[in-house]
Amino acid sequence: MADNDIFQKRLVAARKKRDMSQDDLAKKSGLKPAAVSHFETGARKPSFDNLRRLADALNVTADYLLGRTDDPEGFAEADVAFRHGFEQLSSEQREIALDFIQVLAKRSKKE
Repeated sequence: MADNDIFQKRLVAARKKRDMSQDDLAKKSGLKPAAVSHFETGARKPSFDNLRRLADALNVTADYLLGRTDDPEGFAEADVAFRHGFEQLSSEQREIALDFIQVLAKRSKKE
């Protein structure tokens, strides 16, 4: 699959998986219905901001829409946590949070 086609196919697939029409996706993402249609047909490519809006509205990662991962929901929650929490932490607090995540990941591997 060509790189330029994967975004279109994944956008349509994610929208249908969520049982949304193009109008529904447009409303939820704050975009115009024509923009969603253009993105799905490949007539236009989304800006970074619009890509993020689409991913958030569909509860998938931008990486999934771009074809960088095959897991649509893999870290969508982590993305939200990062955007709304991690960036507000001090440098020291970020280090503590990353250390904690590593401890949890190691514990998970053992179980």
